[in-house]
Amino acid sequence: MIDDTSKVEAALDALLAEHDPAEQSYQEFRGHQFDAGLAWVTFPEGHGGLGLAPQLQRLVNKRLADAGAPATDPSQFFMALAGPTIVTHGDDSVKQRFLRPMFTGEERWCQLFSEPGAGSDFAGLGTRAIKDGDEWIVNGQKVWNTLAHIADFGMLVTRTDPQARKHRGMTYFALDMKAEGVDVRPLRQITGEAEFNEVYMTDVRVPDAHRVGAEGEGWRAALTTLMNERTAIGGGGGGGGGPKRGSGAISFLVNTYKANAQQHSSTSRDDVMKLWIRAEVLRLTNMRAANQAKAGNPGPEGSVGKAVGAILNQDIFETAVDLQGMAGQIDYDYTYRSPESSDMTSGGIGYAFLRARANTIEGGTTEVMKNILGEQVLGLPGEPRVDKDIPWIDVPRG
Repeated sequence: MIDDTSKVEAALDALLAEHDPAEQSYQEFRGHQFDAGLAWVTFPEGHGGLGLAPQLQRLVNKRLADAGAPATDPSQFFMALAGPTIVTHGDDSVKQRFLRPMFTGEERWCQLFSEPGAGSDFAGLGTRAIKDGDEWIVNGQKVWNTLAHIADFGMLVTRTDPQARKHRGMTYFALDMKAEGVDVRPLRQITGEAEFNEVYMTDVRVPDAHRVGAEGEGWRAALTTLMNERTAIGGGGGGGGGPKRGSGAISFLVNTYKANAQQHSSTSRDDVMKLWIRAEVLRLTNMRAANQAKAGNPGPEGSVGKAVGAILNQDIFETAVDLQGMAGQIDYDYTYRSPESSDMTSGGIGYAFLRARANTIEGGTTEVMKNILGEQVLGLPGEPRVDKDIPWIDVPRG
């Protein structure tokens, strides 16, 4: 690790000596960072990395922040999902085509997984892709697609062999969101905004060169995306560094309590303290899971942070609203808008209280997370699945 640390330090020294983040544009500097192998240090050399342990990303992030480099644009959230999937399952041409513009922010991504009839049962998806020479013709519908309205490309999983078992016969693509036949429609939420969308695809042509992984292996590639999504949503990302103690959602609650402390009882103080303890335990658990990640890809342990964090966020912001008394019911703007990023707390406590309702659904429902933890972490028997070994085309549908 000492030699690896020296390698990263040397790469950082060379990058900052030649390129001042204060004098270059966001995209320009991140392009140089990628070329230096400091975008994702776990990735192979030549593809934005140095082939080193994920824990060393913490060193990169700190040195660049100290040098004045801006944090990753929130609109690039799905980079944390698409990047590991492409580097793990894509061939060299796919890596060469997509990783650099993804990291610089020249091309933003979204996720096209859930369907009206295939949400928690993701392997039941029916969006069809039919091979036509060097292209695929795609027809179908996806739903609950965060930031699809600003995305340049989407992580798309399709059904390419309906005669295979439902976990087989799926293929993963990078979909050009500006391609002919792609229709993005907003879904207005309880917050007033349309962060989520539904996406319709009608005879959309996708080059086979944009296929991520082998034909029929879309389930394996999708699992990489989902594991990284759950870790990112649960708060276990950041290259092993993790958030600071008392930061994130719990900081809003603590500040709300301080601002209204004189009108609260010792019971209120105890409630806040219990939530702070839960948040701290979760933070440490996420850090441990991130440090155990192999090759930058988390295992099923990431579902812990997702399952626990979703409920914790709802409890935190519900308590924060309660602490404000009647004032917690005012000063919120429900005006319709299409956001440029996915930030649960950017609109204040009232917004966060409403937005947290989605936490137990997005990225996999809490019920699904419990099944994953029971089966893959605790080794408990799986639930009966009568459709697991029959062709997808023969699976009964409502």
